[in-house]
Amino acid sequence: MKTFASHTFSFDDCAVQLDTFDGLLRSKVELSERDDILPFFKKNTQLASFISTYVPDIANPDRIAIEYDIFGDFACDLAIGDSTSKSYLLVEFEDAKPNSLFITAGKKATPEWAPRLEHGLSQVLDWFWKLGDMEKSDDYENRFGARHVSFNGLVVVGRDQQLEAREKIRLKWRQDHTVVHSKKVSVVTFDQLARDLRYRLSRYSQIAQAKQA
Repeated sequence: MKTFASHTFSFDDCAVQLDTFDGLLRSKVELSERDDILPFFKKNTQLASFISTYVPDIANPDRIAIEYDIFGDFACDLAIGDSTSKSYLLVEFEDAKPNSLFITAGKKATPEWAPRLEHGLSQVLDWFWKLGDMEKSDDYENRFGARHVSFNGLVVVGRDQQLEAREKIRLKWRQDHTVVHSKKVSVVTFDQLARDLRYRLSRYSQIAQAKQA
């Protein structure tokens, strides 16, 4: 799905796929973007679409694309959109290895941000640049249904167990404070992604039950 496909969200299917994702995380300490992550989300599109809950304006994730082509210059691992609110989340998956988030540089006591993480963030910035460059074109309007839509970015990389307490704080601070050209760019580990989606799915269920009561 290198272009957008129509999507209808299913709570039940999403819950099953989240259990499968938890199983994948339990089965492997290290994850490969190409061998583990992309194949998983290509197959489990209900859970992939639910990642859009990182963007409050995406109330109905009715558009989804895997390895989405960004005007021939770049490819986004996952793109989810709401055709009504004209809001989109662009996701970059990186791998989950001991050096995916931080690396030890020489004799420095404080580890540095890893090239893998910086690569993921640079990818998102390039997407934003290209989308901004194409914003007034007919092709842009044909793709997104308007000459201006809202984009946010998310980089998913690394595992929690590979982080010391201080580096978890550093990662959280970076997640909360990274804004590029008025666009939020978040960074989360695969474990944090699973926890966030589990919590939001539970809230989704509670709200649905309350409406039925």
